[in-house]
Amino acid sequence: MPDYEHERDRLVDGLAGRIDDDRVVEALRRVPRHEFVPPARRDRAYVDRPLPIGDDQTISAPHMVAIMADLLELSPGESVLEIGTGCGYHAAITAEIVGAEHVASVEYSEALASEARETLADAGYGAIDVRVGDGREGWPERAPFDAVYLTCGAPEVPGALVSQLRPGGRLLAPVGSGAQTLVELRNGEDGAVERTEHGGVRFVRMRG
Repeated sequence: MPDYEHERDRLVDGLAGRIDDDRVVEALRRVPRHEFVPPARRDRAYVDRPLPIGDDQTISAPHMVAIMADLLELSPGESVLEIGTGCGYHAAITAEIVGAEHVASVEYSEALASEARETLADAGYGAIDVRVGDGREGWPERAPFDAVYLTCGAPEVPGALVSQLRPGGRLLAPVGSGAQTLVELRNGEDGAVERTEHGGVRFVRMRG
């Protein structure tokens, strides 16, 4: 059997210098990424690259998950909305920081949502709330959120997601119809939204 713990530590050691928040680094050490990767690809679970998970979707590269968690500046107890559950790995990283009961995730694919719920429960993150739906609509019944992030690219940030941020909340999304840019929006206490761009990225496109 592969020594997954050793491989995970080696991966995280290589990423640690790029991450400011030690809680993100520790989350990467604790979450068993191989359990979220299809069995046929588990030998590559700790290679820093995206991997197919079925239904034309991927599990994001660990460095991208780490960068997004770092940029969101998450704190324990904050309410977080994820758009694009996929296999559940990114949600698990988020849960390690804020607490699983504070993470809500929307997945377009019913099959992926079902598999993610099972994987998350088996890995100890069963309190993460996963629903099937159109990510553009967010999750109004659970709003407002301290942070929202998208694991899929959109031509523009859906307005419903911005409206579900509480004052002081922040949102991260890959934005662009062709080339994508990682865009950060911060909802000011006065209602003004501040936009920052964090460079080019490549994500699967949002469906729906």
